[in-house]
Amino acid sequence: MGLVACERCTRLWPIDTQTCGRCGHHMQSRDTHSLQKVWAWMAVGLICYIPANLYPMLATRTLVSKNEDTIIGGAIELAHHGSYGIAFIIIFASVVIPIGKFLAIGTLALGVQNRSRLSRIRRHQLYEVVEYIGRWSMIDVFVVAILSSLVQLGALASIQPGKASLFFALSVIFTMLSAQSFDSRMIWDQEERSGAPAPQPTKATA
Repeated sequence: MGLVACERCTRLWPIDTQTCGRCGHHMQSRDTHSLQKVWAWMAVGLICYIPANLYPMLATRTLVSKNEDTIIGGAIELAHHGSYGIAFIIIFASVVIPIGKFLAIGTLALGVQNRSRLSRIRRHQLYEVVEYIGRWSMIDVFVVAILSSLVQLGALASIQPGKASLFFALSVIFTMLSAQSFDSRMIWDQEERSGAPAPQPTKATA
C-alpha cells in the first residue's frame, strides 16, 4: 500500500518518509539486519545449550550421599522410580522443545535466504508456533528454583541448582531473542520478489 508505520507512535506515513513527523522517530519499513541477528542469537543459544546438557542441573545432598543429575539423567532417574509423566514432561520441555526451536528458526531463516518448499502460510504458522512455545521453555529452571527454595533442611538435606541451570536459562533467553529478531514480513517479501501470486480467499458456495 506504499505506507510505513512508526514503531514508536504507530502513525502511518508514506513509504519514503525518513523521520516520523509526530514523534521524530526514525522510520524503517524492514530490519535489514534481521537475519544476521537471528543467526547470531541462535548460535550463542546453541553454544549455551551444549553445557546445559553436560553439567548437572540439580545437586541433591543428604546426610549419607550427594547426587548430581543432568537433565536427561534426572529424567531417567524419575522414570526408574515410576514417575513416567514427569520424566516425559522434562524430556519434552528440555530436549524436544529447544531442539525443535533451533530447527524451526533455522528453517525460517534459510527459507528467507533461499527458495523454500513450504508455503508462506505454513512458514508463518511455524513462526507463530515458535513464538507461542517460547513461554514454556523455562519450565526446568522454574522447577529447580522451586525445589531449591522448598527443600532446605539444613544438615539433613538440601537441593542446589547446578551449573546447567544457568546455561539452560541463557540458551532459552538467546533463542527467544533469535525468534524475536526474525522479521516475519520477509516471508511474504520473498514471495512477492519472486513473482508468486498472493493467496486469494475462497468463495463460499451455497
